[in-house]
Amino acid sequence: MTFAELNLNTPLLTALDDLGYTTPTTIQHRVFSVVMSGRDVCGIAQTGTGKTFAYLLPCLRQWKFSKDKSPQVLILVPTRELVTQVVEAVKALTSYMNLVVVGVYGGTNINTQQAEVLKGLDVLVATPGRLYDLAMNGAFKTKMIKKLVIDEVDEMLNLGFRTQLKNILDFLPPRRQNLLFSATMTEDVEALIELYFNNPVRVEAAPTGTPLENIIQSVYEVPNFYTKVNLLELLLSEDASMTKVLVFVATKQLADQLYEQLETKFPGTAGVIHSNKEQNHRFNTVKQFKEGNYRFIIATDIVARGIDVAEVSHVINFDIPEVPENYIHRIGRTGRADKKGIAISFITEKEKPMLTAIEDLMKYRVPIIPLTDSLVISTELTEDEKPKIYMKTFPDKLPKKEEVGPAFHEKSAKNRKVNVIVKHKDRMMQKYGKPIKRGAKKKK
Repeated sequence: MTFAELNLNTPLLTALDDLGYTTPTTIQHRVFSVVMSGRDVCGIAQTGTGKTFAYLLPCLRQWKFSKDKSPQVLILVPTRELVTQVVEAVKALTSYMNLVVVGVYGGTNINTQQAEVLKGLDVLVATPGRLYDLAMNGAFKTKMIKKLVIDEVDEMLNLGFRTQLKNILDFLPPRRQNLLFSATMTEDVEALIELYFNNPVRVEAAPTGTPLENIIQSVYEVPNFYTKVNLLELLLSEDASMTKVLVFVATKQLADQLYEQLETKFPGTAGVIHSNKEQNHRFNTVKQFKEGNYRFIIATDIVARGIDVAEVSHVINFDIPEVPENYIHRIGRTGRADKKGIAISFITEKEKPMLTAIEDLMKYRVPIIPLTDSLVISTELTEDEKPKIYMKTFPDKLPKKEEVGPAFHEKSAKNRKVNVIVKHKDRMMQKYGKPIKRGAKKKK
């Protein structure tokens, strides 16, 4: 099937032709007719299978021009990078349509975004936190929203947007079409669908956890962190096919640490990106990577949902993710648009159970590659890797009994309850500083 066989209008078909797309992916083909029918949809497909166009094409096909300045389509995504990506996709598809799209996200001036929204728009792409703030400020009306799209909802819940997401779903008009798209389906997502969706049609391009067929996966078993660093340097030095490499690490601190070590050996060709980096830095890093100025970037899992970079040659899992579904999102950054990709994982003995959980999810055993003789096996250990011996410590000399203090503090003089008879003259002396005698008794 081609896009021409779908019920698309001329402006959309012309835009797709300009972009060089002729054949819809599996998820795009299966979702289109269901969305056009007006039913709620729950689309399940791995990253890189065209989920964005899967919901944009039918939504834009059913969009109608209105003089009202309020949005008709609301798209919620978890990260600012994904907001930018979706906005660019909408603009690309509507180059022959008179449609206004605006993207809003946190970490930047809300007044500037509010002014842009107040000008009027048709499609609003937003992160949940910033959208809720704008809605509370009265920046836009929700009455015209006909379609709600929630993309990567499981990641939204992981990032702590649960409350904002529920608040948004509560204030939206009840008569709307709900579309949810994700690569994984968790219990929290199922609960959200049960509460807010109206008997949605489930559309699966592949079962949750199925690895992409065009991604070659492999594993290196290494003893420690510094051997991982040596292996990464070796692969980048010897493998010329590593032209665009995404290196995933577990924490922001580790990302910065690894960047400092690799930047000296590969100056000017490395980037680092995580949630602590400023917005401009993150956007510029992705831009440099897309344009080929950076050969590789080191990133945390937040990037697994927020970057759409064509022709990523390799994904390297420097650390294995604790959540098995995140592995699927990571490797989905390569092997996109029916192109071949390579995913390599470094694992220590401690990480083997996490790899087993991933393999159980995928129902696939990742082949292990033996280490080369040229790899330097480091004996240096990080503080976390050093064996910890826990022993009770005893004082050199036990205190003598007489050195031990009382169990309770002495009470202050005024709080002591002691039966003491105080003479009148002593009490007067204490009060007035001189003895005051009682006067003589008056005679009757």
